Amino acid sequence: MTATLIWILVALLAIGLYLSWTAGRLDRLHARIDAARAALDAQLLRRASVAQEVATSGILDPAASIVLYEAAHAARQAEEEQREVAESELSQALRAVFADPRQVEVVREAPGGDEAARELTEAARRVPMARRFHNDAVGAARRLREHRKVRWFRLAGHAPFPLAFEMDDEPPAALADRAA
Repeated sequence: MTATLIWILVALLAIGLYLSWTAGRLDRLHARIDAARAALDAQLLRRASVAQEVATSGILDPAASIVLYEAAHAARQAEEEQREVAESELSQALRAVFADPRQVEVVREAPGGDEAARELTEAARRVPMARRFHNDAVGAARRLREHRKVRWFRLAGHAPFPLAFEMDDEPPAALADRAA
């Protein structure tokens, strides 16, 4: 009788430790999502800021400046539920303005333009990486949250279900070529 109780207590302790470890892992994944989202937000803000800087510098032709400025401004001012669309529109505006590699050269030849072109190239390159890190963390948390043990024992607590950040983040070819 005592041996059976000891084995039952050992089994319950092992199950409790396993569930605690799983809950801790899920908590670490949620923290990783928060950190990745903060990094993504920083990169998106940097890209929009550099795009606005280039648009207001007087280097580009007026039509390109207006298109780029309005898209960057909309991306910076977008509410959370409209953010993905606004950031995608900024990506499209960057591709439209810098579709021609000569446009990048025009920016580079202007005073301070070399630095602006370099910053814009880096920003356009870093946004897809930051989004990928964020979406990878979201995917890992989703896969863990789909397990029965997590649902049955409510190991996720009251944490909201993580959502991926889906946007068009393809950089302009002229800027992507410069990054290589």
